[in-house]
Parts: sequence; structure tokens; C-alpha cells
Amino acid sequence: MDFNIAHGGPTNTKSILIAVITVVLTIGAVLLGLNLKGGEKSIQQSISRLYDTQDRQFDRAMGGLLGPSIIEGNRFDVLLNGDEIFPAMLAAIRSAEKTITFESYIYWSGSIGQEFAAALSERARAGVHVHVLLDWLGSTKLDESQMEMMKQAKVDVRRFHEPAWYHLHRMNNRTHRKVLVIDGKVGFTGGVGIADEWTGNAQDPGHWRDTHFRAEGPVVAQMQAVFMDNWLKVTGVVLHGDNYFPELQRRGESAGQMFSSSPAGGSESMRLMYLLAITAAARSIHLSSAYFVPDDLTSKALIAAAKRGVRVRIVTPGEHMDADTVQQASRASWGELLEAGIEIYQYQPTMYHCKVMIVDELWVSVGSTNFDSRSFSLNDEANLNIFNAAFANRQIEIFQQDVARSRPVTLSEWQQRPLREKVLDFLASLIRMQL
Repeated sequence: MDFNIAHGGPTNTKSILIAVITVVLTIGAVLLGLNLKGGEKSIQQSISRLYDTQDRQFDRAMGGLLGPSIIEGNRFDVLLNGDEIFPAMLAAIRSAEKTITFESYIYWSGSIGQEFAAALSERARAGVHVHVLLDWLGSTKLDESQMEMMKQAKVDVRRFHEPAWYHLHRMNNRTHRKVLVIDGKVGFTGGVGIADEWTGNAQDPGHWRDTHFRAEGPVVAQMQAVFMDNWLKVTGVVLHGDNYFPELQRRGESAGQMFSSSPAGGSESMRLMYLLAITAAARSIHLSSAYFVPDDLTSKALIAAAKRGVRVRIVTPGEHMDADTVQQASRASWGELLEAGIEIYQYQPTMYHCKVMIVDELWVSVGSTNFDSRSFSLNDEANLNIFNAAFANRQIEIFQQDVARSRPVTLSEWQQRPLREKVLDFLASLIRMQL
């Protein structure tokens, strides 16, 4: 082999190799930095409290400042745990006549994954246009035989942000959304993933606690639009027309909006939505949070609410937790919250995967969004917001049932936790922006 390059011989070759490696490492570092940081400026100052939830300005802020508009005439049904959630979703899929659009973060192999794959495949073979968008990372446990079943049935199934060397900068951006729309008329969203862990009725550690909502009425068009947002990003195909966006009639007495966020545009929108709701709260905040790792600004907003007399109650996972580091980072933030009189409860029977917030027995938000920086800045998320006092009070009843199965955390207990736990909590808090 001839090493005589520009009279440099082997030494010059070594220099070239070092230069190439340096360039590759530099590019890798740049891509890693782009991957880990959010794409937009973050909110840096507390939101001024100019109105409360009873003021029409609250509605205008939610529907005008943030968008999309709040739409009247909807019906919403709450579904608790797999025993209620999965039968309702599968029945809707099996009733589809024209279209099914389905986006999910978690889709794993197992009995319920097989049942969904079979139901989606049957409808596709019957001539229904079935579109399935799964997050690449969240569906890595999906058996390829189920993917193949759907593809052979002509289900149009895609994966969000599959790895590619030229798109490494987006690896940290996942679609965490959970949206199912049938014929453009019936929608589902909430916290549930397609996996056997979500089956049952939260009766033991192997069956998780979660909440999902079923929607009918004009707001379903917004749910469909949320699905179309990521479908277009992945496929470049625009799905439209009456099969996807039919004329929707009034179905109930509730106002609602389907709210979404993405690092590709509006990454701070979800965080701002929560901050506005917390700041407007006048009487109560009930928060069910699977992954509760508030940033400093959100913690300050919760503390300010408690100090002005708002009762703030939070239910979060207990010993049955699927992410220890998240729980440690969460626990690191509890001191100031407990000192302010905020009540924190740890759910005991099983993993607590709910993502529901209720403010002033009036406003309810449910969906994919966790109370952490990953959901607020890095993931694609979607929440259904409902403005209805009767519906909100029903969610508070459910919250109370969860509290009854939870253990309260006291300030003295938090202060006296073992040194090892304090150290682990502190270390986890250092990476909370990525959790």
C-alpha cells in the first residue's frame, strides 16, 4: 500500500485520520447538543395573575392566546382503566365505516396489542382507510408479526422519527400523543398505551391505573387535525375530505378544545397552558401526574396558588413506578411544595399513569402530557381540555377515590428521608430537563 501522500508518508495519513475523526466527533457533539436542547425560547418569567377561571378572559386566553378555539356542543365520557378503556376503543374501531386514524406512543406486543392489530386489520380488509402512526421508540417492543399482519391487510402503518444518520438531531423528539378518531366523528385520548400493563382494573401491580376520555361533537375535528399534524410530517400526505372531516352535529352540552404542542412549533405552548390555568385558579387544583417533575417556574406557580388560598392536591406514583430516576427527580422538588401547604399523595396499589388536571371544579385537561420538561419542551403532546362544571366535579370524585388508595407525604417525612435517598434525589434532579 502506498502511504506517500504529499510527501508525508504514514505520518501524514495519521494526521488525516485524526482530522477526520475530529470532524466526525465535532459533528456528533453538535448533533447531540441540538438533540438535547429545546428548539425555542422558554418562558422565563412568572405569569401575571389578571383573572380567574370564572372570568371570560380565561376562556379567551385558552382559545385565543393559545388556540385552538373552544368549541361548544360536545359530549365527553370518562373511561377508567383497561377494563373500560380498551372495550370502548375496540368497539369504536370495529364500528368504523370509512376511516380510522390512530396515533400512539406505546404499542407493545401482548394480548391487547394483538387484539388491536386484528381489529384494525379486519377493518382495513373491509375497505376502511386505516392509518396508524406509532412512535419508533415507544413501539420497539412491538412484535414484527403484528406489524406484518397490519401491513398485509393494507393498514397504512408508519413510525414516527425512525433513526437515520441525517436526522440524529431529532432523536430526542418523540410523539407521545395518544389519539384515536373513528370516521371523523368519535375521538379518544388520554394516558393509555397499547400494552398488557394497561389491561384490568388497577387491581394489582401488574395492571396499571389510567384514565382516557371518549369524545363526540365538533371538537373531534380538532382531534383529527392533531393526528393529521404528525401524519403529514411523516408521510407528506394530506388526508382530507368528508371521510376524515365530516360535518359534525352538536352532541352534548360541554365546551372543549384539543390542544397540542411540538418542538417543531409551539414547544412552550403546553407549559404555558398549564401555567395560565394554575395562575387563574381561585379555589382548587387537583393534579394526577404519572411523572411529576416540575421546573422552577411551574413550582413557583403552584406555590403562589397555595399561598393565595388555593387547595393544591397532587397524586403521583408510589412504590410501583416504572422509572426510578423520574421518581427521584420528582421527590427532590417536594420540599418547597410541602412547606407551602401543597398536599402530595403516593398511589399504592400499582403504577399510577394518569395525566389529569382539574382547576376550580370547572376546567379539566387530560391527555398525553406529563408534568415534566420532556413533555413541556421535547415531546409532541396532545391534551383535551373540557369546560364543564358537572364533568369537572365527576373527575374530582374519581380523584378522591385515588387519594383514598394513596399515602400522604408529610414535610417531616420528606426532610427525614435517608441520606442515600437524598443523594440519589439530588443527582436525578440534575438531569430533570431530560426526564
